[in-house]
Amino acid sequence: MVPLNIDWQQILLHLMNFVILAGGLYLLLYKPVKKFMDSRQAHYHEMAQTAQEKLEEAAGLKNQYEQQLKDSEVELGKLKAQAMTEADAAAKQRLAQAEEQRQQVLERAKKEAQAEKERILQQAGGEIEGIISQAIDNLLASKTGDPINDFLDQVEGQQP
Repeated sequence: MVPLNIDWQQILLHLMNFVILAGGLYLLLYKPVKKFMDSRQAHYHEMAQTAQEKLEEAAGLKNQYEQQLKDSEVELGKLKAQAMTEADAAAKQRLAQAEEQRQQVLERAKKEAQAEKERILQQAGGEIEGIISQAIDNLLASKTGDPINDFLDQVEGQQP
């Protein structure tokens, strides 16, 4: 026997049971849990990398869209300037056309007014000739005396 009542055989059996138990637990619990933890860590690491790549891609797209926005604003400014130039040219052309039409209307009105004036003068001239000849006929027919005396009588009758 061994001092302190220690049986080496029992210790070795317990030690062997412990090693078998530790090996079994290692194979049944530790290894699957470790594998699961490693796969989970790899999965999250892969997700982080994917997210980082997507962030970088999004930043690149953002920069690209900002550049496109700036380019479109510049293009829009150019188009506005071109449209304003075209509108100014069209307005000037319309003003020129309106001025030309105004000149044509004025010329036509002047011609019509001149023609009307000439027609009225001719008509008035004919009427005046008729009135004068009628007055002369009336004078000659009503007066048998001396025309000078008749004139003087007429003048004396008009004085106040």
